[in-house]
Amino acid sequence: MTATLRTPTVWAPIAREVEIEIVDARGSVIERHALVRRRSPVARLGSPTHRADTDGVDPGRGWWEAPEPLEPGTRYRYVVDGSIAPDPRSAFQPDGVHGSSVVIDHDSFPWTDGSWRADTLANAVIYELHVGTFTPEGTFGGVQARLDHLCALGVTHLELLPLATFDGHHGWGYDGVALFAPHHVYGTPDDLKALVDACHRRGVAVLLDVVYNHLGPVGNHLATFGPYFTDRYETPWGEAMNLDGAHSDGTRGLIIDNALMWLRDYHIDGLRLDAVHALLDTSATHILEELAGEVSQLAETVGRPLVLIAENDTNDPRLVRAPELGGLGLDALWCDDVHHAIHTVLTGESDGYYGDYLAARGFSVLADALRRGYVYDGRWSPARSRVVGRSVQGLAGRNLVVCIQNHDQVGNRARGERLHQLTSLAAQKVAAALILTAPFVPLLFQGEEWAASAPFPYFADHSDPQLIEAVREGRRREFAALGWDPDDVLDPEALETFTSARLDWDELGRGEHAEMLQWYRSLISLRRSTPDLLDDRLDRTAVSVDTAARTLTMSRGAITVLANLSHLTQRVDVDGTQLLASDGSDAGPPTKRTRELGPMAVAIYRRAPRRAGVGGSTGRG
Repeated sequence: MTATLRTPTVWAPIAREVEIEIVDARGSVIERHALVRRRSPVARLGSPTHRADTDGVDPGRGWWEAPEPLEPGTRYRYVVDGSIAPDPRSAFQPDGVHGSSVVIDHDSFPWTDGSWRADTLANAVIYELHVGTFTPEGTFGGVQARLDHLCALGVTHLELLPLATFDGHHGWGYDGVALFAPHHVYGTPDDLKALVDACHRRGVAVLLDVVYNHLGPVGNHLATFGPYFTDRYETPWGEAMNLDGAHSDGTRGLIIDNALMWLRDYHIDGLRLDAVHALLDTSATHILEELAGEVSQLAETVGRPLVLIAENDTNDPRLVRAPELGGLGLDALWCDDVHHAIHTVLTGESDGYYGDYLAARGFSVLADALRRGYVYDGRWSPARSRVVGRSVQGLAGRNLVVCIQNHDQVGNRARGERLHQLTSLAAQKVAAALILTAPFVPLLFQGEEWAASAPFPYFADHSDPQLIEAVREGRRREFAALGWDPDDVLDPEALETFTSARLDWDELGRGEHAEMLQWYRSLISLRRSTPDLLDDRLDRTAVSVDTAARTLTMSRGAITVLANLSHLTQRVDVDGTQLLASDGSDAGPPTKRTRELGPMAVAIYRRAPRRAGVGGSTGRG
């Protein structure tokens, strides 16, 4: 296959002079050339080419172009008015965030997934993982070697935490700075493509977590090139992106082109958009609506479905409604309310936002969460001292992604404890049954399925000593405010904090870990083989609770889920044949009308079809 040459282009609307340096592996300059302003704008795949200006204004709108194309593998960097920086759209940074960029030929990879089409979210079981801790290798190849485990579990969609190159060897990835370049520690661009291709061969879709609301503090060279950021807004994590000010078209183009690149060049099946409430944009067309339109066009071009899933803490279902209905056109939202409702019932925790889901109200709140996803759907929030959310009327379960563990809910604890470490194995089995039989899209977090002993604390590997100390002190202050002893808060910059998060794969065949794994496999198999559990119409789910007994009943068509969330054995009404029970008990014959359900246990039943003339009208007048 003939290599595709690439002519470097870069957006620098205010620069007086832009040059490109061709360098060797040591960073020594081989050649240096001046770039020239483009005479035509850069068109995006699927979009109409912008009309050229005729009033003497630069028709390229700030774009510069190198005089000659470069071969794949060429290392280079830019010099903008004397300041040296890597390409803002670098496809690979093998030497890290401050190193030279490398030309990548995305057309040369030998894909084998030409007939691949991802399953709908309505049928999905998502598995979220962090490449650096999922396996001992901490690489794309390491993940690929464990795909048989995920397939046996029943996973349909693999969700990778952010991959954009960030400062240091290890980290969560939410402080990426080279948005187009997979983190070099995990492997090469071709290694990531090989992982995606292998997933598709096994029938597993791939989702990628991307961060567009801010960039990391180290290695962020965007300001060298143009006004990518604004001081008119603030985010909790860094400078806000310039999405609606002067020259904001360049920032919006960077975000949209990056999203299209992952979906097109890496065959990713969808993106999880981090904290979209921090994408502050007053434009007539919000960046998310523009992004959804571009992704829809790309899906038509490549002939396969592509999805956008947003994290949003305002509980706003308009994000997933169609633009013609006043929405932004995304496909699904992360719905934290279900996690919070289950978590507070099981743990009794009430710090911070958990105060909105107090155990004293927990059962009614949990019932609300399992029926409609959002608890706060226009309801007063004591923790926020304001009304939060909006009604989910008109949405389906496929529009809401729920979990009992994810990177945030585990990792944003002082020590990164998992649910079973806060409660019990029995409690986790109940929680797993609830989300895997609920009408929403279930998401599992790495190792959850075997009650992994490894925690998942926050960890980082920053190179700036001042930043390292600031991160440490910030974590201490944050948890001291919640009553933690500062000495009990893990040091996020310590190597052992990172290594503690690596999963121990030898646990899978041992005792309680093997038992939990079998429970998850059974639940997922039941979900995927039962039409009533795949029916995501929210009005088809009924939930009732007995607050005194701490029992809950959820009905999904012919399926009934009975949960005992107390520490006493409870007698519950049953109807039908028992399919699964977490306490290992035998429910007796299908004709039995009651059973004793053990402490912190769950049982799932299938009701037999009603025969005409039995238990009701015969149809005669």
